[in-house]
Amino acid sequence: GFSMSVYDVTSRSISLKWPKFSGASSYRVTATAVNTVGHSLLAHFSDVTLKGTLTSLIPGTIYAIRAEATDKNGMTLAEAQIMQLTAPDTPVIDRAYSKLSNSITVEWRAVPGATGYLLTARDGDSFMETVVTNSPGTVTGLKPATSYRITIRSINSGGKSQPTPFRKAKTVLAAPVLSVRSPSCDSIAVSWKAVYMAAGFSVSLTRSDGLGRMLKENTTNTSLIFTDLDPGTLYTIKAYAWNVNGIPGDDFTYHQRTSPKAPADVQVAFNSGALRAIVSWMPTEGALTYSVTASSGLLKQKCNTSSASCVVLSLQCGSEYSVSVTAYNDAGPSKPTDAVSLKTVPCAPVNISIEEDEPGHLLVSWSSVNFGHYYVVFVKSDDGLEVHCNTSRTQCHFQSDCGFTYFVSVFAYNKAGQSPLGDVFNYTTAPCCPSDLRATFVSGDTLRVTWAAVRGAEMYQTRADGWHGALLCNDTATACTLSALHCDTRYNISVYSFSEARGSNTSCASKNVATAPCSPEIKNISKEALSVISVHWQSDNEEATYIVTARGEAGLWHCTSSGNSCTLINLPCGSAFSVSAIARSPAGQSLPSYSVPLETAPCCPKDLILTQVTQLVTNISWSGGTGAQTYVTTLESPKGWAGCRTLQNYCLLGCITCGTNYTVSLTAISETGLTSSCTYQGYSSSACCPARVKLYRLGSNAIRVCWRASEERLSYTTDLRGSKGNFTCTPASGLSHCDITGIPCGDVYTVAVAPVTDKGLKLTFCPKKIYS
Repeated sequence: GFSMSVYDVTSRSISLKWPKFSGASSYRVTATAVNTVGHSLLAHFSDVTLKGTLTSLIPGTIYAIRAEATDKNGMTLAEAQIMQLTAPDTPVIDRAYSKLSNSITVEWRAVPGATGYLLTARDGDSFMETVVTNSPGTVTGLKPATSYRITIRSINSGGKSQPTPFRKAKTVLAAPVLSVRSPSCDSIAVSWKAVYMAAGFSVSLTRSDGLGRMLKENTTNTSLIFTDLDPGTLYTIKAYAWNVNGIPGDDFTYHQRTSPKAPADVQVAFNSGALRAIVSWMPTEGALTYSVTASSGLLKQKCNTSSASCVVLSLQCGSEYSVSVTAYNDAGPSKPTDAVSLKTVPCAPVNISIEEDEPGHLLVSWSSVNFGHYYVVFVKSDDGLEVHCNTSRTQCHFQSDCGFTYFVSVFAYNKAGQSPLGDVFNYTTAPCCPSDLRATFVSGDTLRVTWAAVRGAEMYQTRADGWHGALLCNDTATACTLSALHCDTRYNISVYSFSEARGSNTSCASKNVATAPCSPEIKNISKEALSVISVHWQSDNEEATYIVTARGEAGLWHCTSSGNSCTLINLPCGSAFSVSAIARSPAGQSLPSYSVPLETAPCCPKDLILTQVTQLVTNISWSGGTGAQTYVTTLESPKGWAGCRTLQNYCLLGCITCGTNYTVSLTAISETGLTSSCTYQGYSSSACCPARVKLYRLGSNAIRVCWRASEERLSYTTDLRGSKGNFTCTPASGLSHCDITGIPCGDVYTVAVAPVTDKGLKLTFCPKKIYS
């Protein structure tokens, strides 16, 4: 639990330390030189001393060191042992000197056993150290013209020796830092800042290639100028400072080339197409690069190159340049050459205007430009044809056609060549007028206008001008339909071609067309006769012919008039019609008028049959009348009348008088109340049946029938009808009885007496009697 360590070693001492050991009253340290007989050292230390130094040792010697912790009786409680080498012996400085302003070189005699040496240069509180392996050694990083104390320690693996007694040494002056330039091609100017502790300066100059002589100047100033030098030549400049003792300091070497001579034989060639100039010259000695400057007022263009020619780009047209060349090397520029004048091509003309001073002629004008001797105008149409004009004036005339786009370029010329291409202007002439204009009416108020396409037209505008106003139609097609035109109106039709560049060509011819007449307005329909209808309308077109049409299931009926009315004849009875009118003129046909309904009176029945049912009742029947819904029949005589209203085709009329002549009439009435009065041949009612018919038996098989005649002129017939036979008796006219014989007995008979009509017909409705 007891140990020992070394914390410092010199050539003749070793410093040790150890920890406190419990119970120890003192410590005993013994150092015995290894390989050296009889040389050992013993030292005692109290219990409060925990470190100690062993001195008077032999430099560069290995010692076996033992430390013992002892009690108060001198008995060893614990011990520790180590091996330690002492540092080499202290060197002896032979010489210390400075050759450079930042270092001092030291020379000394070698020390046996030393593996290295520690050199220290101290300036007040600051110092610089360096380790070297042998003599001489140099301490660097020092300040110029400064006095230092120099010491050396020898070093081995055991430690460092004591330092040598110091020796003073002073660093030399710093080298002047040169600033060198070549103000002209045959001179070099050298300048520098003042050097600390310097009393003077020495500057020398020689050609770097070794040719020529060396120039050397001593001065107390801080600048010099060397003249009469070779242009463009590299020189080596060396300079150093010395102190008051004449000791030179560091030297400074600088390489400087004199600036070149100005180039000779400058030539300028102008390229008009690219607005650039090719400048060439003879090379000059020592020039590394060349700079060409082309100046025109405030404008400057430069070109840098290492060859003997250069292209100056982006020159301005219409300008006069002064061109000079300057040679350069690392020393700077030469004097510029004498200026060479260069006139560029004129600029492209501006303020170009194109106008049609009259149809078919273009006038191109522009503003004059600097250095422009004459002008050429190129005009190319969009079909590829190109013409040009050469003039010294500022305007040109050209022929033009409608619907073409012309591309106009104006160039100015001088001896240098053609101006750059300026803006290419285009001028589009008005589109051509549409040709083959045709106008066709599709209907009364719709007009279709067609035309042939023309050059330059992007769109067409169709315009119809009438007293009601104007109608417009814009389309890219070569046809336009104008609708909602006013009837009976004269329109001026114009078709204008349109292009976006030039607008409308409004000088195109127009065409007059008239619309069809307006539709007539039927004001009245009157019935002139049974089948004659008169139609009246209103219209102001005196050139129109009007056609009236009655349309119904029965067919079509027409009438024509140039006035305001016409008559429809032979219209069938009992029919419904739709009556409309149209107007026709050379301009066309109007739309039909609004239809007006027309109904003719119902037809009279063709067949009327009267059949007497009894003495006082007559049945009248008839065939249906077309268009009739209700019928009214009437029998009239001086003795009275009988009537009947019915929806049927027959009617029973009672309370008539037998044997009377009647006037027969029938009225047919339509559903809307139209009536037709129909008259027929008169009707005579049947003769009256005889009265007071009596039967008298004449025998077992005969009977007499007696009656009272209603009229003396009538003839009567007697019918006897039974199961055993039928018997008839017709007496002579004027008689009022009749005998019937041969009647089978034992039967029941029906006996009827009836007058006989003039047509020989017997009436069947007279009363009957039963005879048994």
